[in-house]
Amino acid sequence: MKPRRVAVTGLGVVAPCGVGAAAYWDGLLGPGITGTRSVEFGEWDPTPWFDSPKDARRADRVEQFALAAAAEAFDSGGRPPVDDARIATVFATGVGGLRTLEDQIEIRQNKGERRVSPFLVPMMMPNASGAAISMRYGLRGPNETICTACAAGTHAIGYAARLIAWGVCDAAVTGGSESAGTATALAGFGNMTALSSAGVSRPFDVERDGFVMGEGAAVLILEAYEDAEARGADIMAEVLGSASNADAHHITAPAPGGTGAIACMRLALADAGLEPDAIGHINAHGTSTPLNDAAEAAAVGAVFGADGPPVTSTKGVTGHALGAAGALEAAAVLLSIHHELIPPTANTKHVDDELGIDVVTGEPRPWSPSPAMSNNFGFGGHNGSILFGPAT
Repeated sequence: MKPRRVAVTGLGVVAPCGVGAAAYWDGLLGPGITGTRSVEFGEWDPTPWFDSPKDARRADRVEQFALAAAAEAFDSGGRPPVDDARIATVFATGVGGLRTLEDQIEIRQNKGERRVSPFLVPMMMPNASGAAISMRYGLRGPNETICTACAAGTHAIGYAARLIAWGVCDAAVTGGSESAGTATALAGFGNMTALSSAGVSRPFDVERDGFVMGEGAAVLILEAYEDAEARGADIMAEVLGSASNADAHHITAPAPGGTGAIACMRLALADAGLEPDAIGHINAHGTSTPLNDAAEAAAVGAVFGADGPPVTSTKGVTGHALGAAGALEAAAVLLSIHHELIPPTANTKHVDDELGIDVVTGEPRPWSPSPAMSNNFGFGGHNGSILFGPAT
C-alpha cells in the first residue's frame, strides 16, 4: 500500500516566552535567556483549562501544560471528523511529573507516609499527559507515550505521522510536555556540567558552556492529507518524513563526529524521498553544550556539505525543554513556514569558526519556505529527525 500523505492541521504551544502559537512566535524573535539556570513561567495559572481549581491541583504542571497546548491545537484546526477509535494520542516527555515526585518526597520526609498524596502516582507517571488528552477528548485510538529523553518530542511526532501514513489511524494528537526544573534535577544536571555556568544559552557560539533548562509543551494535530483537504481544513504543513536511530556509544556523550546523527538525517531524507539540496532550513538540536553542538555541526556538514542550509537553534530563547524540545521546535518550524522567516539563534554572537555551518544570528532571516528539517538528540544515544514542507 502506498503511504498516505500527512497534514498538520492544528497547533498549540505553551512556553515561558509565549502562551499560544502567536505569542510563542513573537517570543522566538525576542531576547534570549541570560543569567539563569532554568527558564520557567514567572506565574502559571492552569485553571482556565480545568473544570475547577481542585482538578488543576490534581495534575502535575507537565500535564497542565499538555492540556493547555492541546486545547489551542483543537481550537486552531478543528477536530478531525473521523471515528474516535481512529484518532491516536502519541505524546512525549523526558521525565513526567518530576515536580510532584520531589514535592511528595519532601512531604514524606517531613510529615510522614500518611501525608503523601494518593494522587502521587497518577500525577508523576510519564504517560499522564497523553492519558489526560485522550480522556478529555474521547480519543480511543492508540495512546502511547515516548520517553526517549531529548529526542522524545521528535520521535512522537514521527511515529504519529507513520500511524496515519500506514493507515493504522486517520488522525493523531501528538507533541510533548516537560516541567523538570526542580532543585534536585538542576543540581544533577549542574553537577554533571551540562548546565551553563554563565547562565546563558548560546548555541554554536565559541563561548557556549552548557544549556539552560526550559519547560513547556507543544501539540500538533495530524490527519490524512486527503481527509484534511476534503473537509476544507487550513493545512499548516505536511510531514514529509522522519527517522530514528541510536548512537550505541555513550549514555550522555554523542558519538564522535556525529555519526549517529549523520545516519539519522540521511534516513529521514530517504523516508521523505528527498535529496539534501532540497532542504531549505534546519532547526538544530543546538543545546549550547560544547560536545553536542560540535557533533551536530559535523553531522550537518557531512550530510549537507559546506554550503548547507541555514541553521537555527531556538534554545537561546526557550531553554532546553528535554522531552518537549522536539515538539516546541517542530512548532517553530511550522511557524517559520507560515511567516516566511527563520528565527535567529538568540544570544549567539560569535559562531565557532570550527563548526562550519551557516547559523542564523542577530535578526530573523527571510526565506522562501521549502522542506525543513528538525533534529533532536537525547541522552542514551537517541537520535530523531523530522521533515516538514509547505502545504501544496
